[in-house]
Amino acid sequence: MSDDKLEIINPPNALNQKVGTGGAGAVDMEALERAEQVIFGMTGSYLNWVAEDLQNIDTAYVVLKAADGDRKAELNGVFQVAHDIKGQGGSFGYDLMTAIGNELCRFIEKSKKIGPGKIEAIKVHIDALKLVISEDMKGSGGKTGEQMLSGLQKDCDKLVS
Repeated sequence: MSDDKLEIINPPNALNQKVGTGGAGAVDMEALERAEQVIFGMTGSYLNWVAEDLQNIDTAYVVLKAADGDRKAELNGVFQVAHDIKGQGGSFGYDLMTAIGNELCRFIEKSKKIGPGKIEAIKVHIDALKLVISEDMKGSGGKTGEQMLSGLQKDCDKLVS
């Protein structure tokens, strides 16, 4: 070991200098509040959108399961819908939808070969997404949501390692 001393360098936090608090280019808190209210008002529409997404991911899964060969195109179909679900959930208070959608996307990205075990894991993710909506599990889903997500992550880790 050397006798060199460690030097900790804390970079300056210049965020306050970059975000204006008044004038041109500043964050308009009233506009932000109005935007949040619009998003909140669209939660009912989200439930319609996600119902359609869940139908689409079911269809993509059926196509994936029936496919032969490398299944890359069919897997991409599932990925695209999962990516949409991931992107919308948290915006409407369904953070667990975003988390599960993200987990499914990462699982698909890491999967080199798609065999029966991985196809079944994809189905379990889809079923979990449906459960979140059918049980109206907003936010993180509490203890049940944590356990569900943890179980999905453990299964994925086993299958991709």
